[in-house]
Amino acid sequence: MFVVASLTDTLDGNLARRRGQVTELGKFLDPLADKLFILSVLIVLVQEEELAAWIVVVIFGRELLITVLRSLSASQGRVIAATPFGKTKTVLQVAAVLLLILQRPYPVLRLPADVVVALAVIFTVASGLDYLWRFRGVFGRVQRPLPTGGGAPGAESPVDPLVRRLHEHLRAGGRTIAVAESCTGGMLAAAITDQPGSSAYFKGGVVAYSNEIKERLLGVPGEVLQEHGAVSAEAARAMAEGARRALDADLAVSITGIAGPDADGTDKPVGLTHVWLAEADGGEGRRFVFAGDRWTNRRQAVGEALTLLLARVED
Repeated sequence: MFVVASLTDTLDGNLARRRGQVTELGKFLDPLADKLFILSVLIVLVQEEELAAWIVVVIFGRELLITVLRSLSASQGRVIAATPFGKTKTVLQVAAVLLLILQRPYPVLRLPADVVVALAVIFTVASGLDYLWRFRGVFGRVQRPLPTGGGAPGAESPVDPLVRRLHEHLRAGGRTIAVAESCTGGMLAAAITDQPGSSAYFKGGVVAYSNEIKERLLGVPGEVLQEHGAVSAEAARAMAEGARRALDADLAVSITGIAGPDADGTDKPVGLTHVWLAEADGGEGRRFVFAGDRWTNRRQAVGEALTLLLARVED
């Protein structure tokens, strides 16, 4: 019965993906159900004196902490999905419970059970630390909010320092800029226009979230998207060049990436981001693999795009 119940975790996930019923709520509840299932059996094993109580305390403490952090993250509109590291922890816990159950009628399994229990504890602690690292953006966001508007005279300006420097150089040089964004969804344009007076050089931006819009509004060739994918240097270059032409700007910068928490059905890593700067006589690009959560990855992408723009106008 325990084995059958354990297998339902894989079954429900496969069914949800096959039927297109993957939801943000499901991503939150699925690992929570795993935790409750394992903990209930562990408590019984402690009562039967087959397992030390401190092991359950460690596992429960880790699960409680991560559940609280998940709830906090969800309240900010972000869901951090289960990772392969966390899934390995769950598999080891299931295996440990199974061996502890079987070693009662089969004492020869006692040693393997102890080994797997030890591994399960190690992965429980390690995966907990991994989640804490990935959840750092939950705390960082409160401490370092994304600038949302220009600063009032005499007040500390919320405008990104990179944007202020970019403003000074663009006003002095007389050049214009435009942006094309995918995964950042307009965050770059918002950061630039936080600066009062940015209308003197900022032509505008295109949020091309879908491939259809990338092709129709930015002129990204369909073969580029098919051969290299939307998250590629080739697509980023075509997006930047298309924005520069469409908005008649001297410089244009693009961002395309996989912000997370999932890889959007591709084999590319979460956090992969391409930034490209286009101008009349060429351009240059950068590739990054950010390790934060969705919000942190998007904010880092904006920062790298601003850095690339600033480096060019400071030449």
